Amino acid sequence: MFSIDLTSRTPIYEQIYNKIVELVISGHLTENSQLPSVRTLAKDTGVNPNTVAKAYQELERQGVIYSVPGRGSFIAKQDNKAFTEPALKDFDDATVSAMKCGISSDTLKRHIDDIFTKGDSK
Repeated sequence: MFSIDLTSRTPIYEQIYNKIVELVISGHLTENSQLPSVRTLAKDTGVNPNTVAKAYQELERQGVIYSVPGRGSFIAKQDNKAFTEPALKDFDDATVSAMKCGISSDTLKRHIDDIFTKGDSK
C-alpha cells in the first residue's frame, strides 16, 4: 500500500495516518473500501502492529475509518472535518513561516488566488 520513512522525524503512526488520509483525499480509497488488517499492514511496512493499531485508532477517532468486529477496518463516509482541520493547521504553519521569511500578506493573497485560479491541488 505504501512505505514508511524510518529516517523521518514524523512518528511512524502519524505517517500511516497521513498516508491513509492522503489516499482518501485523492480518491484512491473510497467509502467502504477495506483497509489491510493491522497485522498485514505491519508486516508489509515492517513496523510493530501496535504502531499500526495506534494509527487506525486515531483514524477511527477522527471519523476517517470505522471498524466492524471480525471483519476489519473500512473507509467511512467523509464529512471533511477530519481533513479540513489538519489542512488549516498546515496552512497556518506555512503562513507563519512565510511571514517570518518576509513575505507580505498581499503576496500570500495573490499566491492563494493564483492557486485557486489554476485549480492546482498539488
